[in-house]
Amino acid sequence: MSLTESNSEYNNLETMSVADILNNINSEDKTVPVAVEQALQQIERLVLQVVSAFNNSGRLFYIGAGTSGRLAIVDASECPPTFGVPHGLVVGIIAGGDEAIRRAVEGAEDDPDKGFIDLMEYEVNKADIVVGISASGQAPYVVNALRMCRENGITTSCIVCNTGSSAALHADFPVEVLTGPEFVTGSTRMKAGTAQKLVLNMITTAAMIQLGRVEGNKMTHMSLSNSKLLDRGARIIMEKTGLSYTQSQLLLFNNGNDIAAALQAFRLNSKD
Repeated sequence: MSLTESNSEYNNLETMSVADILNNINSEDKTVPVAVEQALQQIERLVLQVVSAFNNSGRLFYIGAGTSGRLAIVDASECPPTFGVPHGLVVGIIAGGDEAIRRAVEGAEDDPDKGFIDLMEYEVNKADIVVGISASGQAPYVVNALRMCRENGITTSCIVCNTGSSAALHADFPVEVLTGPEFVTGSTRMKAGTAQKLVLNMITTAAMIQLGRVEGNKMTHMSLSNSKLLDRGARIIMEKTGLSYTQSQLLLFNNGNDIAAALQAFRLNSKD
């Protein structure tokens, strides 16, 4: 039996008080960062491959089913506003398509052919890297997509929570985060999902820092799409330039509300 399907270390959950349920879930959740820590070397190898793909005009694809697919889409969708990269640099694909983001599409993860078909809609190629996300590492939709990618010379990886999984077998750079039994047996939206979210955050954040999308500790390429972010942008300009808040707002406005462009303009003017 796989780790993700193994029996919960807790029993008679229905007899627990709410306080006990919450405390026990919290106790289990505390083990997740430790499991991620043990996979850091694997994650590092994957990040280096992602950076290499980006530097060679490649893209990062996440492909998953259920919770794993939803997490993939969340991480991919947050990259353009957070780091100012184009839509399509990081792509999240879920079994069952957009409908599955909000509602489970029964049987979608069991289709062994659809994963690669979905990837081919984006004309996936050898410049790209494809990361299959599956808590069990056994979802046919994910596993066969990785197998087909590998057969076509496309770099593959996976994020799984079991050892010896089929996904890892077809991954050039597997990441195995062993979170163990869930509080509710088999409910991998819990610890396994939390671990996957942490790893996804690490991959894109580390890669974007390596690409120069962060300066100091600030998101200098983020999209300033609302008043909160415009305020944050102005304060970043203040910190980096020594200008007043009003001057920083004006500098941003004159440079299309683009923090990086505003900083570059200021530095060029300062040289003059």
